[in-house]
Amino acid sequence: MILALTNATLACPVGGVSKGNLLVRDGVIVATGIVDIPADADIVDCAGKTVAPGIVDLGVAKVDRAAFRAGGIVRIGLMPDQSPVLDDPGIVQRAALIGKPDLWIHPIAAATRGLEGHDLAEMAICLSAGAKAVGTGKHWIADSGVMRRVLAYARDLDVTVIAHAEDGGLTAGAVATEGETATRLGLPAAPAVAEALAIARDLMLAEDTGARIHIRQVTTAAGFDLIRAAKRRGVAVTCGITPAHLHLSEIAVSDFRSFALVSPPLRAEGDRSAALDAIADGTIDVLCSGHEPRGPEEKRLPFTDSSSGMAGAETLLPLALMLVRDDLLTLERLFALLARNPARVLGLDTGTLEAGKPADLLLFDQQAPWQIVGDAFKAAAGNTPFDGLPVQGRVLRLWKGGREVR
Repeated sequence: MILALTNATLACPVGGVSKGNLLVRDGVIVATGIVDIPADADIVDCAGKTVAPGIVDLGVAKVDRAAFRAGGIVRIGLMPDQSPVLDDPGIVQRAALIGKPDLWIHPIAAATRGLEGHDLAEMAICLSAGAKAVGTGKHWIADSGVMRRVLAYARDLDVTVIAHAEDGGLTAGAVATEGETATRLGLPAAPAVAEALAIARDLMLAEDTGARIHIRQVTTAAGFDLIRAAKRRGVAVTCGITPAHLHLSEIAVSDFRSFALVSPPLRAEGDRSAALDAIADGTIDVLCSGHEPRGPEEKRLPFTDSSSGMAGAETLLPLALMLVRDDLLTLERLFALLARNPARVLGLDTGTLEAGKPADLLLFDQQAPWQIVGDAFKAAAGNTPFDGLPVQGRVLRLWKGGREVR
């Protein structure tokens, strides 16, 4: 099967942005640029629109195929907080197979049994069943001895540990970040330093064991400073963030709007500015959706009773493109954050437009204007804190392994 994308703007994390064609044979990219098109090729005229690697969304809470298709996502790193928890090889294997061929699900196996933070899970067996990383889920492992054993075991298995960084002793019962907004609204809150405390411990343990660690979301200035310092020392650390923490601050919850209740909670404006600086200087490695669709039975409740989470898959690309328009990122670097880097965390050889890579391709219109309306989402629920926001950037077509996803 031969596919030719012609008259395209090619955005490759390693090759930069260029004009030209892209040729796919049997699901693999074989050439880009000035390419001779075989007579039997299936030709798609891109009319100058942008072709980029399909998005690899690291750390989603739910398999939501329609939302991922609409958002240009071809691979996901599935969080271990499923029902049942991804701590058993049979469960991991089923999770890895259910999306194919259109969506490849890469399970993140639970680091501890039941994600309870006590006994180590059967990580090696889960990896052989299809898991691509191990993780602590949405919670911090409080016992430092357990976390050290997790990291040491993961080092021996040559796999990344994906960690949630909030000290549970400080965040228990909290729904907001300590500050003026939480005080005025009377919300149970935790200090922002809870994140830095957790990051500091986990970085020290990762450095001590020589393990690779990915902090799934870093959202505070103190946290970014710790990541920068660790990278300078040579610690094998990467970190991620969602658009919510780049574009919104704690002010978004001022009207008790439960759609703005996310985990970690939205931070102070100073921390949001620090996050933008961390995007610009390369401290942040991964931009993810944090996709966690929640229906009205979980969201249309008093703020302290509602569940955290947002439907982020369909808005990931347009909200990310705002960073390009604000000159914080180049287009090629944006797709390093959306595709190449998350693929590397999961140990996948994909995420670029280089010859020999899987033809996981996204065609989108950078300039297409639209308004975010949660009720119109393809997702299982439309709980977005960006409801009503005008944006630019629309997914036009999507291919997984050279096969169009419809």
